[in-house]
Amino acid sequence: MNNKHSFLTSKDIDITDKYLKKGYFIGSIEDKKNLNWIRKSFIKIVKEELKIKSSIEEDEHFLDLIHKKVPLSELNNFRIRIIQKINSLPNFRQKYFQISKQYLDVIVGNEIAMQVKVNLSIQFPEDVSSLLPIHADTWSGDSPFEVVVWIPLVNCFKTKSMYILPPEENIKLDKNFKAIAGNHSEDLYKAVQEKVEWIKIDYGEVMLFNNALPHGNRTNLENETRWSMNCRFKGVFSPYWDKKIGSFFEPVTLRAASINGMNYKLPRLD
Repeated sequence: MNNKHSFLTSKDIDITDKYLKKGYFIGSIEDKKNLNWIRKSFIKIVKEELKIKSSIEEDEHFLDLIHKKVPLSELNNFRIRIIQKINSLPNFRQKYFQISKQYLDVIVGNEIAMQVKVNLSIQFPEDVSSLLPIHADTWSGDSPFEVVVWIPLVNCFKTKSMYILPPEENIKLDKNFKAIAGNHSEDLYKAVQEKVEWIKIDYGEVMLFNNALPHGNRTNLENETRWSMNCRFKGVFSPYWDKKIGSFFEPVTLRAASINGMNYKLPRLD
């Protein structure tokens, strides 16, 4: 970014430059109160679901080791029940937005549409049933104006995390996609696996990433379970593709001037 005549602050410029260069930005969450509320709510729901009683002092690695308490065959149904319950909690989405807001304001803007439901990923060690093949969201109809806000509930690293193909490598892929991609997503991954960047992100941090960049995960070879949330955000007035406002997105921060403008009608002269 040309900083000479920028209207952004130096901090905003730094965030913007990192996001554009790497395809993602990871920052510390300042609103720890709301973040901890979300994590404790997850733990409470999981314990109720599994009929577990334990004190809060025992919860530090509870989510990391959940694979010892839930059979792999029940994982998907377990995940669906957990995410349905967390999304039904009053103010959950508001809190998710609030802990991301400090960076959303810079990367997306201050008039935002938010995905109606927050998603949850749970990936057990050695689990091949929870794999997300390499893809870009835009390949299946998502708008390139969207940003994914990815928040871990545990520390994520190596194969207990996700990977992203950096922008420079994605440009090379786009120019010769047919020849590089092959006939299957696994062919594409093998072609770029030396170029992808594995994300290291700890609980207490948030990542915003470009949904038009190829990304995914592989078999979790670590000895801990991954828990991560993701939710899409975009500017209210930026173009929508297949996922529309009302069904997939909801405006959450419309400003007074926009509300007036949307409701304005010229005086009748008849």
